[in-house]
Amino acid sequence: MSRSFYSDAVSSFLSTDANTIIGQLAQNHSQHLVQQQTGAWLEQIKILKTQLWGLPNDAYLFFEFIIPRMGKRADCVLVVQGIIFVLEFKVGASAYLYADRQQAEGYALDLKHFHQGSHDKTIIPVLIATKATETFSTYSLDSEQVSTVICLPPSTLNTFVGETIARIKGRSFDAVQWSLSAYQPTPTIVEAAQALYAKHSVVDISRSEAGAENLHETSTTLLELIHSACRYHRKIICFVTGVPGAGKTLVGLNIANQHADSKDLEYSVFLSGNGPLVDVLQEALARDQYQNNPELTTIAAARQRTKSFIQNIHKFRDEYLKDLKPPAEHVVIFDEAQRAWDLKQTANFMQRKRGLGDFSQSEPEFLISVMARHQDWAVVIALIGGGQEINTGEAGISGWFDAVLKSNEKWDAYCSPKLLQGEYVRDELTVESLSKFKLKPSLHLATSMRSFRAEKLSDFVHYLIEGDSAKASMVLHGFKDKFPVVMTRDLATAKKWISKRTKGGRRSGLLASSNGIRLKAEGIFVKNQIEAKNWFLGSGDDIRSSNFLEDVATEFDVQGLELDWALVAWDADLRMVRGSFEHWHFSGKRWQKCSKIENQRYLENAYRVLLTRAREGMVIFVPEGDADDATRLPKFYQGIADYLAECGVKMIEG
Repeated sequence: MSRSFYSDAVSSFLSTDANTIIGQLAQNHSQHLVQQQTGAWLEQIKILKTQLWGLPNDAYLFFEFIIPRMGKRADCVLVVQGIIFVLEFKVGASAYLYADRQQAEGYALDLKHFHQGSHDKTIIPVLIATKATETFSTYSLDSEQVSTVICLPPSTLNTFVGETIARIKGRSFDAVQWSLSAYQPTPTIVEAAQALYAKHSVVDISRSEAGAENLHETSTTLLELIHSACRYHRKIICFVTGVPGAGKTLVGLNIANQHADSKDLEYSVFLSGNGPLVDVLQEALARDQYQNNPELTTIAAARQRTKSFIQNIHKFRDEYLKDLKPPAEHVVIFDEAQRAWDLKQTANFMQRKRGLGDFSQSEPEFLISVMARHQDWAVVIALIGGGQEINTGEAGISGWFDAVLKSNEKWDAYCSPKLLQGEYVRDELTVESLSKFKLKPSLHLATSMRSFRAEKLSDFVHYLIEGDSAKASMVLHGFKDKFPVVMTRDLATAKKWISKRTKGGRRSGLLASSNGIRLKAEGIFVKNQIEAKNWFLGSGDDIRSSNFLEDVATEFDVQGLELDWALVAWDADLRMVRGSFEHWHFSGKRWQKCSKIENQRYLENAYRVLLTRAREGMVIFVPEGDADDATRLPKFYQGIADYLAECGVKMIEG
């Protein structure tokens, strides 16, 4: 399968008529061609025909080369003497804009990380502003052999390429075979949602054949059950489980997206109680649609269109407290369904916030009863995660089982036998628990979708939090070269380290426990509220963006979302003392020890969340403390730093 709209040896390209090349480009272009696009191609061809003369015989050129991050395409890729030049043109531009430099650098990094044939190659991103007159570049290669962005006026491209191949002296390779190497994309949940909404296949988003097959099989099973419920007027509830990072949320978004039209007989909605996740996904989809859909003349119109695809589960619940009619949707997908509230938490909320003193249902019971209002058919898909509980009053999987059994309607329940394994066992499930359920192995996702760099990170964090430094060190040793985990006692050093690595549209951010109150002395204010959509989606030159490393996000802000690079600040709420963790809570003006096992687990899980947000690397900041401040004594922090060192985390200096 061709990875570009046009490709040929440079020698052939130079002798081919421009109109012939345009014809081939247009033939492969999937969208409606506009005059601006063909004009841009003509300008690029004109420039390249004057600038690619005199190159070695192995020089090969690709136009509109697909980049493995959900359908993006680089304008041109030039392969010569073992070096890959990613050429991004800005036709008519006279300046090298920040966003354009980020785009070019991002293409180079995506090729390096997600295109198998590029892992060991030298890649040079080049930004060409066709009206520019000055060269703007600080050429240097990083440890992965990816250059800083070179900004050139068109007239200097030939000289630059010639000087570069003379300087680097790379080893030639077959450009066509290179282009056909496997892609292993690992998009963030934001990118995945955008790709699905733009009608990419869920299979396209997996970085491995096993992952793609797993996602496809689970999605197919769910779609077949939805069809069956609709056709035979059944009420069905499905429990979907999976290993950490397997793509449960992705499957749910895929199902909802396939039936996102309110006129669709199988109209579906994706619901989540994770407010920041909902806000970020809704805004990301709206921005993407506004940018790429000429019909949408305002961002407000784009937001109106996309907000029905993903909704906050609590708003959905409140809507049907007031309205006793059935929902418009026959299919609802509940993300992280085990976090729905139990009876005590729901009743307490209803009394305090909604004035309902006699509310007697858990959240799973109420939500199932809402869907049961449909007289003909309904489907509930519960996506079940394990571990990382950070809120009180979560019903767990058993809360859903009880709700199904208590329902006045007959629900056909489906799940995987894997439901009895892993973190779900803590809910005291037994084989008998599943006796009335129909078992389908395909409802379990067994292959992790996490970044190839971070696939073992959760194992490392598990052993670290469990206090097993030997196993943590062993796991970290196996992946530290491709996913660095380091620490420092100086915040400025941490910020410098992470900023240096946040390139090409990558996202970094400052994270801390919501109980890290004494980080305030370091300038880290965990009580300040961030606006998640600006923190996660703002460009690198937006002071509200996570990349500025000024506003800190807590476990409640980032659960379910990811960063490429994370700076995790570790406060004295979770201390290592004589070989075991102590759990503390700051109240008033002093630390108080946590005695409840449940609260200890929440604190540990807060750090599990924080330490597993990164996709490419992480730095942990452990303060030095202050002997004159009883709330920040150096001994509170020294044990943490010593323990991290035992776990194999290397100390970096300023």
